[in-house]
Amino acid sequence: MILTLENFIITCLFALYFMIPAYFSNVSGLAFGGTHPIDFGKNFIDNRRIIGDGATWEGLIAGTIIGTIVGIIQGFIGPFLIEFNITNIVPLVTTIDQGLLVGFLLGFGALLGDACGSFIKRRLNIDRGKPAPLLDQLDLVVGSLVLGSIVFSFNIPFIIIVCALTLVLHLFTNIFAYLLGIKDVWY
Repeated sequence: MILTLENFIITCLFALYFMIPAYFSNVSGLAFGGTHPIDFGKNFIDNRRIIGDGATWEGLIAGTIIGTIVGIIQGFIGPFLIEFNITNIVPLVTTIDQGLLVGFLLGFGALLGDACGSFIKRRLNIDRGKPAPLLDQLDLVVGSLVLGSIVFSFNIPFIIIVCALTLVLHLFTNIFAYLLGIKDVWY
């Protein structure tokens, strides 16, 4: 199939739609974060925190639940969207059971990816809240797609589209949050 501009736009929208459990989970993990860090406040062998205070048990649980709920909703909506998924590049959740599983995997995977990103940042001696370009934006994608691959086989065009869209979405949402005074920095 030739990928026209219209098909490309539809594919991008479906890719964003597919990733909604991961995106909502990631935001919910921050919004519902608490005071109990996943690493229990412990240091790694390099005497730096394993992950840091930003990844909490409360955020992990709440974010995973939110991602799972979003996945269930997608499972309910999915059958109505089949005819619009014209390029077969983006997988589509089509049952509530599949939505529950995919929502859980993408949601938990996003938070796991974010925690792994924090682990890497600590090893690079990058403090919490300081930028690590690409790592900050794509850790959730890697984590969610790795766990999501238990259910779906992701093709290279899909992975590229999701990465590119996530970079753009991350930048614009952070700038928007900065302009609203929610974030102290624009990145």
